Amino acid sequence: MNATRIVGILLIVAGIAGLGLGGFSFTKETHQAKLGPLEFSVKEKQTVNFPAWAGVAAIVVGGALVLLGGKKG
Repeated sequence: MNATRIVGILLIVAGIAGLGLGGFSFTKETHQAKLGPLEFSVKEKQTVNFPAWAGVAAIVVGGALVLLGGKKG
């Protein structure tokens, strides 16, 4: 299996994961103020969304790399 096909398989898996999950979220802690011994912090929940077209494009490009990746022309 050559590198092109491996990249194609990884793109297909990433595209399926992007479509299935739709995005992910994480908590980010920011320090807003520090007054002497007191420190105030805020935790924000951030969400990253994956566009559906990007997942479909990754699957299509990955499929093309798997099918055409081993051909020598």
